[in-house]
Amino acid sequence: MFHGYDFDNTMLRIGSMNMALHGVDNPDIRYKDSLAQDHAGDEEAYSLILANPPFAGSLDYENTAKDLLEIVKTKKTELLFLALFIRLLKPGGRAAVIVPDGVLFGSSKAHKELRRMLVEEQKLDAVVSLPSGVFKPYAGVSTAILLFTKTNSGGTDHVWFYDMQADGWSLDDKRQPLLPEDKLGTRPAQALAEGEHAKNNLPDVRARWAQRDGTERQRARTEQSFAVPKADIAGNGYDLSINRYKEVVHEVVAHRKPKEILERLALLEVEIQKGMKALEGMLK
Repeated sequence: MFHGYDFDNTMLRIGSMNMALHGVDNPDIRYKDSLAQDHAGDEEAYSLILANPPFAGSLDYENTAKDLLEIVKTKKTELLFLALFIRLLKPGGRAAVIVPDGVLFGSSKAHKELRRMLVEEQKLDAVVSLPSGVFKPYAGVSTAILLFTKTNSGGTDHVWFYDMQADGWSLDDKRQPLLPEDKLGTRPAQALAEGEHAKNNLPDVRARWAQRDGTERQRARTEQSFAVPKADIAGNGYDLSINRYKEVVHEVVAHRKPKEILERLALLEVEIQKGMKALEGMLK
């Protein structure tokens, strides 16, 4: 077990090693409380943010950076981190952030205001709904990826939605691969067969993301991915949950008329009575 300063430095070293293993030779990794410190020095300093911030945390107002509370007054860490990323991005900078589903449809004033801000003041590019279980065995919370561009002047025209249902791994605590290694990931070494898409949606997400401003806009809302005009989202109180916009096709079932059913029951009753009389004759 590590304590205090030693623990902090150990985590920094592990982070640096992880970055080196991924090809980043001189990472700039610092230990700080991102939500409690002033960010004046880092404001509009970054062009790209990829983040999976902590979920379901809560901070007291007095322990939260005042510049973040100016963006959205809330104690919820998932909202404060989104405010932080907006603060840190340069105009034109982009972010891809994993958030719990509650961020997409939460009804509090802070939830609604932050979603309104992303749609009206920035450019919300996409919402990718992730399947429950992608973070097992550590967490089973349902999540999504918000992809947005900082503009400070709006720009949202359509928002692209993708209902991702599989990432190539089982969605239980074991998280076992469902396909051979050369068919996993966003760029598999081998092309997926038609039936294998159901086990790994990642290559399809990547391909359709590239067409979000083109052919994807013509796709029906019954499809796995589709685009929604900003006006529809605003009309729904800036709700960003995919189920708010996805249309489900229900199979038409033809039911017989009640009179026909009663006539059939009467015939069955006659057959049952005949069968019972035959059995009685056999028992004499």
